[in-house]
Amino acid sequence: MAEGGSDQTLVSGVAGRYATALFELASEANAIDAVSADLNSFSAMIAESADLKRLVTSPAFSAEEQVAAVKALLAAAGISGIAGNFIGFVASKRRLFALPGMISGYRNLVAEAKGIVSAQVTVAEEPSAKRLDEIRATLKAVAGKDVDVAIKVDPAIIGGLVVKMGSRMVDASLKTKLNSIRLAMKEVG
Repeated sequence: MAEGGSDQTLVSGVAGRYATALFELASEANAIDAVSADLNSFSAMIAESADLKRLVTSPAFSAEEQVAAVKALLAAAGISGIAGNFIGFVASKRRLFALPGMISGYRNLVAEAKGIVSAQVTVAEEPSAKRLDEIRATLKAVAGKDVDVAIKVDPAIIGGLVVKMGSRMVDASLKTKLNSIRLAMKEVG
């Protein structure tokens, strides 16, 4: 775990406090990766189900309804242990609305502890395995540490790529280059 309060720069607020507590608990139990896997599973369930997303975000459900529904979902998904108890606890405290932020905060703490930098790379079409390896190697060389690369496909950028890594962003898309040329031509004319 990072010293000197650098965790505060990664996560803040209610979600940050919960994420930090969960990270410390998982770390003490040597279960960081297991908790990550369970949280990723539950996060995927939220993304795939409009009903679950509504349950998590709507204040219309009582704490009892949320706890009962979440416990049933956790059992069906085979999520138990620290992550299952944590999600149940969050539901009982009526904080499910903040769960996505808590999961994101936990991921940030894990990445920091493991020395991994996250990067989002937007490309016009799905890259080949070779191209993806080249992107990873280049980003690792720039960052000086391992990089967790999330690929987003957006045909609107036409070609090239857009990389967001930490607070840095490099936009080498054809769309941006064409817009720059268009703007330069307007200024000349």
